[in-house]
Amino acid sequence: MIFPAIDLKAGQSVRLYQGDYHQTTLINADPVAQAQQVTAAGLRQLHLVDLDGAKSGQPENMATITAIRQAFTGALELGGGIRSYALATRYLKLGIDRLILGSAALDDPTLVKQLLADFGGDRIVIGVDGQNGRVAINGWLAQSQTKMSTLIATMMASGAKHFIVTDVARDGTMQGPNLELLAQLQAKISTANLVASGGIRNLTDVQTLNTLGIHDVIIGKALYEGTVTLAALAEVDAC
Repeated sequence: MIFPAIDLKAGQSVRLYQGDYHQTTLINADPVAQAQQVTAAGLRQLHLVDLDGAKSGQPENMATITAIRQAFTGALELGGGIRSYALATRYLKLGIDRLILGSAALDDPTLVKQLLADFGGDRIVIGVDGQNGRVAINGWLAQSQTKMSTLIATMMASGAKHFIVTDVARDGTMQGPNLELLAQLQAKISTANLVASGGIRNLTDVQTLNTLGIHDVIIGKALYEGTVTLAALAEVDAC
C-alpha cells in the first residue's frame, strides 16, 4: 500500500527537514482539502502525524484530525503523541483505522502490549524512527541506545505486525530511502511487515523497495516537490 503523508502543525499541513521543528515548510493551510485530493486521486489510505503532539505528548490537532476523518473516505492511520490508553481509545472511537505508537513502545511497553492485546496488530502499528540503527523518541528530539531491530523483535513478541521504519537522517531530504537499513531489518526479522518512510523520491524508489520485499511505503515530500503525483501513486497502488 502507498500512504500519502500529511504532517500537522498548528492545524496546517507542513513538512519538517530531518525532523527539525525549526525547519518547517508550509504545504497546505487546509489539510482537510489536501486529504480530499488524496481521495479524488483514487488512493484509499492516508498517513497522518500530529507533529505538535509528538513533541508534547498531548493531542494538539484533534479538531483538524476529526475534520480529516470526516472528509476522508479511506483508511486513516495516525501517529504523534499517543502515550495513554485513554487517548488511544479516543482516537479509535473517532474512527481512526490504525494508530502508530513510537515513543510509547520504548518508554511504556506495558501500554503498547495492552493495546495490542485489546485491539490487535492490524490496528496498533509501531513507529520505529531512528538514526544509525538506533531508536529516536519524543518527536525525534531524543536518541535512545535501543537498536531498531531489538524494538521490532520485542513488539512482535507482543503481537505487533506492522512497523513504520523511518531513518530520521533521510526524512525530508529527497535522498532516497535507507535501503541498507531496510534490507538488514527485513533479513533479520523476515516475518515483520516493514513500512518504508523517509527519503522516498519517486516511483523508482518504490519499485526498488518492492524488490527488497517491502511493499508498503509512506510518501510525503516527493508529492510536494512534484517528483511523483497522486495519480501515478494511485495507479501503482491499484496493481
